[in-house]
Parts: sequence; structure tokens; C-alpha cells
Amino acid sequence: MLGWLRRNFATPAELKAAGVLGLNERNRACISALNPRSRFPLVDDKLQTKLLAQDYQLATPALLGVIRQQAEIAHFERFLPQQGGFAIKPAKGSGGKGILVIQHRSGDRYLKASGEWVSRQQIEHHLSNLISGLYSLGGHPDVAIIETLIRSHQAFEDFTFEGVPDIRVIVYRGYPVMAMMRLSTHASDGKANLHQGALGVGIDLGSGCALQAVQHDRPVHLHPDTGKPLSQLRISNWQYLLELASRCYDMTRLGYLGADLVVDAEHGPLLLELNARPGLAIQMANGTGLKPRLLKINRHCEGVRGPEEPFQLRVEVARRLFSGTVTASSVPEVCSGD
Repeated sequence: MLGWLRRNFATPAELKAAGVLGLNERNRACISALNPRSRFPLVDDKLQTKLLAQDYQLATPALLGVIRQQAEIAHFERFLPQQGGFAIKPAKGSGGKGILVIQHRSGDRYLKASGEWVSRQQIEHHLSNLISGLYSLGGHPDVAIIETLIRSHQAFEDFTFEGVPDIRVIVYRGYPVMAMMRLSTHASDGKANLHQGALGVGIDLGSGCALQAVQHDRPVHLHPDTGKPLSQLRISNWQYLLELASRCYDMTRLGYLGADLVVDAEHGPLLLELNARPGLAIQMANGTGLKPRLLKINRHCEGVRGPEEPFQLRVEVARRLFSGTVTASSVPEVCSGD
């Protein structure tokens, strides 16, 4: 992480001045201090997360079925919807690995989000690898989750390519402290994965409006596939989305987590998954560091009930503290160009 940051910022002194949170400090001061290991399975296992979210009445993509044994693979089609697409995910995967999104089915042929057709045998092979643990944390045996397909809201139609954008919100001690939207591109194969070439767009916590955007840690102003100016990105239902992210603290009792949300065309805001070890590239997308925001929340919690405040109040506090505080020049850069 430190090497990645140094490629984008001039000096360690400027990193410190910008309040950039590094990997070691994140692990020590945030994850080890605030995330009990006994709670990790609640977010490391997407099936557990989904079932827990149902108990807390947090909306998630509908669960169609679960495949646990190799012998069940031959009958996977019994879980598929009569119409429309679906997604196959490893319960214990990470970084988007092992996720297969199918837009349409025609007989024994399946259309991926990228436009590529795959066969029934390829689906079965993917499920077999998934259950064997090819995509799971530590390579342990896993289970396959089959969910309904998320349809991107029309408001984001020109901001993404061949995929559904998602919103990452960092929640610290129950308070949203930073957010970005990840926009898929042709280079990312329709996946909202920054490492594969998706765009990271910093979002102002106060307004839900775009601040700046990066691709492969370099600033961009237009979506490379659609040509849409990224500065025009606006997220509606922003208060509700932040409340959804904040409630994930109440559900998991993890003091430092990443909540990944989507806005479905039919069902609105949904919780996609949670991460107990969220990455730090969100700082580059926002053009500012996390540390000053964490310190502000710590100071706020000294005189109040802190995370025990109602989630609505926690969101109001975060929007007030971090509204309009980010600018593209907040963090010094050594990279240039679009």
C-alpha cells in the first residue's frame, strides 16, 4: 500500500500532511482495535451476511439458491429464474473473484455481462471450481450463492459500461466517513473492480455528488467508454444509502468496515456485501486522507454516546462534518494527465 501511495504522492511529509491512512496503521488502529475476530465470519461469509441482513430487515439481492455439494451442480438450473438473469458468487470470495454474472439464458447457452456466451458445461465447471475453494479465502471449500440479477438504475446508464456500479462507504465506529462509486468499464470486464480497470469516483458525503475520479490511480474526467463527464454524477436517495451503510455497524458491531451498496432499477438501494478489511484506494478517489476524519469522529464520540447514537443521527453528524471538505488539490500528486 505504501508503495502505491508513493507512486501518486510527492513525499512522505506530504502524505502525512494529507492525512493519508496507511496499511499498517489501518491494521493496528482500526481493524485490530475495533473489529473483534469473532465477528469476522459475519462479513467474510456472504451467505451469513445475507441471512443476518434479512434478520435486520436490510434489503439485499434476493437469494435464489445455494449449492453446497458437487453432486448438486448437475441440477443448478432448478434455482434459476424463469426469466431474466442471475449471479453466481462464492460465499467466501474476495476482490470480486469467482463472481459470474449472467444477463440472459437461451437453452443451454448463457450470456455474460461482457457479451460473451458460455455453455452449460462452462457454468458447471465454474461451480465445481467455486465449491472446491478456488476463489475462497485461504482456498478452503466453499458454497455457491445464486442471486437475482441486479439491474443498474437508469440514472447511472451513461456512467458505467457492461456492468452495475456500486457504492463503497467506509463506516467508522458507526459513522460514514468516506464514500466512492465504482464504475465498470470495458477494461474491467463489466466489473466494479478498481484493480481490473474500473473507475473510482469520490463522493461528497454531504450531497452525494461526484468530487473527482481516478482509473488505475490516475485522474480521469470522462468515462473512457461512454464519454460521459464524471463531474455530472449525482446519487439520489443519498440519506437512505448512508443510513443503510451506518446500520451495518449495528448489525455486525464491527467498528471499521466497508459497506458495498447498489441501486437496483426495480428495488432501489440494496446491501451487496460487507468487508472487515476495506482497502485504502478510496482515499485516492476522494483526493484526501482518512485520518483527519477518523480523528473528528473520535472527538465527537468523547462527549456523546458515540456509536450508541441512533443511526439517523450518526449519518447527520457525518454529513455535517464531511460535507464539501474534499477538493482535488487536498492531496499532493506527482502524476499528471488524464
